[in-house]
Amino acid sequence: MLIPFYNVVVRYKVMKAHSLPSLTSAEEDIMQIIWKLESCLVRDIIDHLGQPDIPHSTVSSVVRILEKKGFVSHKAYGKTHEYRAAISKEEYAQQNVSSLITKYFGGSPNQLVSFLLDKNDLDLKELNKLMESLAKSKTK
Repeated sequence: MLIPFYNVVVRYKVMKAHSLPSLTSAEEDIMQIIWKLESCLVRDIIDHLGQPDIPHSTVSSVVRILEKKGFVSHKAYGKTHEYRAAISKEEYAQQNVSSLITKYFGGSPNQLVSFLLDKNDLDLKELNKLMESLAKSKTK
């Protein structure tokens, strides 16, 4: 999945200007489900959480918080609300990688890539694919 990683690293400086609110672990778990389903009801989220005993009101509260933070929008059908992501997963990833690069790598994407190579999280084959993607993007 190097192309999305490349997109995130290349665009990280742009994201510094537009900062999204941070998400709690529970909010992020629910956003992952909303991104996956694209359109869903609270019941759908509960079904995908793998915790059938979780109260509907708890999930509903978290979704409303996500809506207040600007991550989710809804369409009402009577008392039923259908939720959709208002922020793409890629936008959120870009901001988080940008923050990671700024906080831990002195604002240098190169230092992040070096770190991944040093820790064996990125092998030379993946690095070559990344370099090919960079070369192709520069020719566009």
